[in-house]
Amino acid sequence: MANSDLLNEKDLPVGRDLECTSTNIGTIESTINPHEKRALRKFDLILMPQLGLLMLVLMLDRTNIGNAAVFGLVGGLGLKGTQFNNISTLFYPFYIICDVPWVLAVKRFGASRVLAVAMVGWTAATIGTGFSQNYAQAVGCRLVLGAFEGGFIPAAVFIISTVYDQHSQAKRVAVIYCASAISGAFGGLIAYSTQLGGKRDGLPAWRWLFIIEGIISGGICLMVWFLMPTNAEKAWFLNGDEREAMRDRAHRNAAYKGEEQSFHWKYVKLAVTDIFVLLAAITLFSHSIALLGYSIFLPTIIHGLGYTSLQANYLTIPIYLFAAIVIGFVAFLSDRLEKRAPVLAVMTLPGILGYAMIIGSANKVVGYVAMFLCASAMASFSVVFLTWVANNVSPEYKRAVAIPLVLTITNCSGLIGSQLYIPRDSPRYVMGNSVSMSCEIATLLLVGLLYLLLKRRNSLKAKMQAEGSESNGLEGDKGLDFVHPL
Repeated sequence: MANSDLLNEKDLPVGRDLECTSTNIGTIESTINPHEKRALRKFDLILMPQLGLLMLVLMLDRTNIGNAAVFGLVGGLGLKGTQFNNISTLFYPFYIICDVPWVLAVKRFGASRVLAVAMVGWTAATIGTGFSQNYAQAVGCRLVLGAFEGGFIPAAVFIISTVYDQHSQAKRVAVIYCASAISGAFGGLIAYSTQLGGKRDGLPAWRWLFIIEGIISGGICLMVWFLMPTNAEKAWFLNGDEREAMRDRAHRNAAYKGEEQSFHWKYVKLAVTDIFVLLAAITLFSHSIALLGYSIFLPTIIHGLGYTSLQANYLTIPIYLFAAIVIGFVAFLSDRLEKRAPVLAVMTLPGILGYAMIIGSANKVVGYVAMFLCASAMASFSVVFLTWVANNVSPEYKRAVAIPLVLTITNCSGLIGSQLYIPRDSPRYVMGNSVSMSCEIATLLLVGLLYLLLKRRNSLKAKMQAEGSESNGLEGDKGLDFVHPL
């Protein structure tokens, strides 16, 4: 089966001649070339399930350490003090460093090749963790895992941004984050089943958790190599008419995608000096301190509420399933309303309330209900926020740098989030939950600041156009014909 070269382009034109209101979007969608419609449908049926499945196994391999911690990993490796927290923390150094290189590799060499290589690496690291005998070996496996998982989320968002239009991306990004939430449910189920299975063939249950999930990742790696498309214009599942339609679409989207497709270092400079990109990174960094602490330590938090270690694993399942439902609803609502900032602001509120509840009450039922509120805010915010960032950055090579740059800075939050829930603060972990609540409040304020920044940019461009200007001499999102979605 043939592969092709990177996913490039989107659905609809963007610019001052088309401000993408719900009316004109509906009009344009009704007149889109039928070959283009079929091509986009094929991407929905073939590309999106693969990205979702990759996210599911990635999160299984990343967060299974939290499940394993409550049924034997700490004792099995002879960990003391904060060594478990350190293992969690040391996932992030290479994870942070590798964000931008992985996405540029996807842009240069194609999604199927690059993501398959990444999966080989993280499969080996996951299985290796199952055979680790001490603290140092576990740290080494987590460092390798971070290096190979580092680029997937920014690469996936970038891929989606090159295929779909601005007002259709949130639903597709939601597929990835729904898969992340569902992986939490699967992770809890697999951990629960593995724990019940006990010691087998001389290996304790927690080791089998890593081995089983690593083998699953290895099988999916082969599928990605053969089935993942690498170019929106030449994807193996498109016929000649559909490929031509995708090429035609490329010319319609110059304002968002950018005319020039050769890499220049100026695009790196454009990304790293854009105040929107930097503020976006700080905003998602603040949110992710709570998110990453939550995703790693949810079983530990539930255990600290007074539930047994076995209950802590299976009680995560309904929380993550609820989160998946919320993600889908919020993404649909955001695309439907064509509003990002207001939805983002509202989505911080359940997290703030949830953390306030668990800080203020020692009742384990109240604490468990609070975890549902926190879950609804955690992943759903990231879905809409990353879509908003992708919507507001052009041309494509600038976006290929900006998205992973935002996530590189964001992922530094793992160095903090992985140290929030330390043994001496058990069982209620008031300090960790208080920091998480404070970060959600800061996130709310930063979203408002980003909204005002983009609104000002649109106003200045509109003023220039009203004065008769046809160009301001700038390109991409700084150009006069680019309207920032709010």
